[in-house]
Amino acid sequence: MSLEITGKHLIAGEWKGSGASFKSEPMTGEPREFSIGTPELVDAAAKAAEDAFWSYGYSSREDRAAFLETIAEEIDKRGDEITEIGTQESGLPAGRLQGERGRTTGQLKLFASHIRDGAYLDRRHDAAMPDRQPAPRPDLRMIQRPIGPVAVFGASNFPLAFSTAGGDTAAALAAGCPVVVKGHGAHPGTGEVVAQAIDAAIKKHGLHPGVFSLVQGGKRDVGEALVTHPLIKAVGFTGSLGGGRALFNLCAARPEPIPFFGELGSVNPMFLMPEAVKARGEAIGKGWAGSLTMGAGQFCTNPGIAIVVDGEGADAFVKAAVAAAKEVTKQAMLTEGIAEAYRKGAARIEATPGVTALTGEANASRHASPYIFETTGEVFAKDETLTEEVFGPLGIVVRVKDVAEMERLARGVHGQLTITLHMDAGDAEAAAKLLPILERKAGRILANGFPTGVEVADAMVHGGPYPASTNFGATSVGTLSIRRFLRPVCYQGIPEAILPADLK
Repeated sequence: MSLEITGKHLIAGEWKGSGASFKSEPMTGEPREFSIGTPELVDAAAKAAEDAFWSYGYSSREDRAAFLETIAEEIDKRGDEITEIGTQESGLPAGRLQGERGRTTGQLKLFASHIRDGAYLDRRHDAAMPDRQPAPRPDLRMIQRPIGPVAVFGASNFPLAFSTAGGDTAAALAAGCPVVVKGHGAHPGTGEVVAQAIDAAIKKHGLHPGVFSLVQGGKRDVGEALVTHPLIKAVGFTGSLGGGRALFNLCAARPEPIPFFGELGSVNPMFLMPEAVKARGEAIGKGWAGSLTMGAGQFCTNPGIAIVVDGEGADAFVKAAVAAAKEVTKQAMLTEGIAEAYRKGAARIEATPGVTALTGEANASRHASPYIFETTGEVFAKDETLTEEVFGPLGIVVRVKDVAEMERLARGVHGQLTITLHMDAGDAEAAAKLLPILERKAGRILANGFPTGVEVADAMVHGGPYPASTNFGATSVGTLSIRRFLRPVCYQGIPEAILPADLK
């Protein structure tokens, strides 16, 4: 299959232009022209999605499962083409793109299996009690039902797994909700090839073409038009705190407010307990540097802060981490804008009083080298800017006097996607005191590991208290993510003949 890029938007089965265009900014190869999204295209896509909902929202679980599996097949058919353009646009290595494609198709297949099982519907039945005194009870049945068209914003750092056919899109389609995707400008060609795969699956199953649309590029007016469109009933977003918060506010200010499921950022602190550091501080340091610099640190679960009790163990940890970080060659960042933000973030941290740079090299290119800084618990507690995410391979070591100070810092931590405990058996008592604090701060708590790498599974939670996400009761990874796009409906005394098929 040859690589064919139209540079247009997919609106309900038709590839359309808008009369204006923008150029992609690939890491390698020549820039391509892509049509700029407009509010008019958003309106057409949303109306088609609403029209599609009247058939797709009431389709069988088996039909939707088969559709998801076909999307996965169509993506794999285009595997070489996706890798080719994905590496050009993002600068990510081929192996990373191939692995991410496997994650994307595996996710679609997992969701297909999950909805076939039916447990996600949370079906409940309270049988009628006509003879109950002093008043009879009617027959009550409850089930989760799809909410309607969903808007999805593609992520910069995952051209596949969190973009066109990524987790939000897969979850919404599994739930029975048509999707309108706003493609990310960092990888428009990759987004188009994946959209071609979804379109092919729609045609194979004879579905309403409005089940999926892709609007490329566009300025703020396109994003605003999407989240404020009266036919859009929920939004899935992965991106910056500033951009996500602005869209969240728009969703809340609508005449009909809608849920905004935003995954906005996290510094994913690690708490290194004394006995663990004493026994294996060097190994933890090497592991931290590897996790911190993986993929140029461009992961939302990048462990950017390490809190450790000062002493010989901390010295060994820091020495090993710095040595390992210095061995990492400069890596390409996803976009010029991300690289510039990384440089500014590193400069801000370096200029903070009480912070010492242990390694790092400023550069003016799209390639970045890792930074490791060091400070004290006292400085860290007083300066909230040190807790702000710097997207890239940057870490801060926070040396505290004792476990009590570590606990005080834990209480001041903002909402996180992940928090990690490095502990040995001798740390159990202190770790047990920390755990109730940490579970109020993060959606996923790890022991003796590193948070980069989010398993797509039933028990996974990828979310957390604000500002990690805008909805702490949800996850954007794993089968529970489907529940974001469902709502419970109770049927009281409804004759079985007209109940939804899944309730009969």
